Amino acid sequence: MFTGIIESIGSIRAMTPKGGDVRVHVETGKLDLSDVKLGDSIAVNGVCLTAVELPGNGFAADVSRETLDCTAMNDLKSGSPVNLEKALTPTTRLGGHLVSGHVDGVGEIVSRADNARAVEFRIRAPKELAKYIAHKGSITVDGTSLTVNAVDGAEFMLTIIPHTLSETIMASYKPGRRVNLEVDLLARYLERLLLGDKAAEPSAGGTITESFLAANGYLNS
Repeated sequence: MFTGIIESIGSIRAMTPKGGDVRVHVETGKLDLSDVKLGDSIAVNGVCLTAVELPGNGFAADVSRETLDCTAMNDLKSGSPVNLEKALTPTTRLGGHLVSGHVDGVGEIVSRADNARAVEFRIRAPKELAKYIAHKGSITVDGTSLTVNAVDGAEFMLTIIPHTLSETIMASYKPGRRVNLEVDLLARYLERLLLGDKAAEPSAGGTITESFLAANGYLNS
C-alpha cells in the first residue's frame, strides 16, 4: 500500500526485454533506499513493483505482460523521469489517501492551462472508470494522490499547486500524454458491497448498472 505522496523523481536507466516481459532499471535520485530490501515494493508512476536487484543507486524490477498491457509503462524509455514512492509503514503519515499501486486504467491529458501559480489539467479517463470519479473525490495519477475539482462525463479537472509540480513529474505533462490512473479504493469496495449476494454470481461481473439499482430498490420509480 502507498499514500500517493511522491517521495522522489527518479529516472529509467533501462527497459530490458527478458523472457517475454521486461526488467526495468530505475535510478532513484534522492529516494532513501537504506531501509529497502529485496522483495520490497516501490511504486513507479503509480505501478507497484517488486525490487529484485539493489545495485546501490536504484533498483531493478520485473514488469509482467499484464502490467505492460494495462498501464503506460510501455511509454517509458531510457531517461524518462518517473514518480517514486516506497510502500507505507505503520508509522507513515497518510497525507494522501490509500493507494494500492494497482492501476485501473490509462488516461490521457486533454488540456493544460495556467491558473495563477497553479496549473489546471483536464484528463480523459477510460469510460469504464468514469463512475468511480467524483467531484472533490480522490484519484491517483501516475502515483500522485490528487483531488478532483470538476467532472464532465469521463473527463475530470485537476488544479496542481507549485509544490506538487516541483516534486512530481506533472510539470512535464502536455496534451496527448498517457497517464496511469487508480481510482479510490472505497469506490471499488462500495460497488462490490452494493451487489450483495449477487456478487457471488459469475454473471454479476462486479458491475453496478442503472437497471440493477432500480431492480434492487436503490432508485425511485
